[in-house]
Amino acid sequence: MRRIRVVIADRHPIVLQGISSVLATQHDFAIVASCGDAASCIEAIRLLVPDIVLVDNAMPDVSRPDLLALANTAGRGARVIFFAGKAGDRELQRLAADGACVVLTKYAKPEMLVATLRKVAQNQGLASGSTGPGEEISEAPRAGEEKSLTQLTDRERQIMRLVSEGLSNKEIGRRLNIADGTIKVHLHHIFQKLDISNRTVLAALAISQNEQHAAPREFAPSGLLQPDPVVRDDEDAKCNGVLPERSR
Repeated sequence: MRRIRVVIADRHPIVLQGISSVLATQHDFAIVASCGDAASCIEAIRLLVPDIVLVDNAMPDVSRPDLLALANTAGRGARVIFFAGKAGDRELQRLAADGACVVLTKYAKPEMLVATLRKVAQNQGLASGSTGPGEEISEAPRAGEEKSLTQLTDRERQIMRLVSEGLSNKEIGRRLNIADGTIKVHLHHIFQKLDISNRTVLAALAISQNEQHAAPREFAPSGLLQPDPVVRDDEDAKCNGVLPERSR
């Protein structure tokens, strides 16, 4: 059976890794190139002639119409799917309405990504939850996902962002001045609340969330590490005589 040849392109390495991990479990896909910039994406389209190009909708240094034109000519009709995190993009809405491309939200679950790619490759229309001719891009993440994100505490949101920067548990612990074990507990709670199972998916979700909301929370000033609330509660209790001093 001929495998579906896919070029993926995104500015964020961890998003590329996440997509690659999802498609690697499917026997009918072959990722022929994984690109972190427009130049390598264009070269891959020209040289490798993919069936599908899955590309970050905000890829710098190339316009969407130019990318679509290149896919149609040098790519010999390769279908383009824009992977979108930012809602309300009128140009994408117009291009999708004209049938020039497909738009898939970065909040889509892995199985939706796979189903959409298969249907696009087979010219059988689009899976529910993606955008095609006559459909508009959702103005917000799905209600369930938005609700899940609001369940995260400030500390969990901090950890989520640091995971998206590629930091390990030890590095996050040093950054926030809390123990590795506490980070693991927080991650366990985050995975449960968001119904996900690994750091790659968490990082991709954090990146998408940052693209939607451009005003991230501020960390403590450089050099001033803020203790975890649990640690602070213990210190306050000691000062009030509730907890005994630990032996030196």
